[in-house]
Amino acid sequence: MLNIPRDTLAWIIAKAREVEVKDVDTSDGETDGDDPLGVLEDRGDDASAHELRSWIEDLDDEGRAELVALFWLGRGDGGPEDFPQLKRQALASATRSTADYLLGEPLMADLLEEGLEALGISASEVEDEI
Repeated sequence: MLNIPRDTLAWIIAKAREVEVKDVDTSDGETDGDDPLGVLEDRGDDASAHELRSWIEDLDDEGRAELVALFWLGRGDGGPEDFPQLKRQALASATRSTADYLLGEPLMADLLEEGLEALGISASEVEDEI
């Protein structure tokens, strides 16, 4: 049912979790080696977010539509029988960056997992791919 390779999907979910756990940057931009929690702050130059954004944007149109449809399915915008329609809707309504859209949504990783589960695909099995 999905055209996105499982290992790619697993990587996107794992990387989304990394990005989601980061706090808002409260520093003055200065970092030092004495701040072990500094890696958990979300900075504009965050490599994890840039890498995730790149992976999402490197998917073809159909892959990005599947990702959005999974997100919507996990959010409760339909049932498994609605997935093909959600995918068509995502493809037709893509007017901005898919990465911007998904990264701007809270709980992206959880909702992608819930979308997989709704389709009868074990999210833990997908995550075992990485």
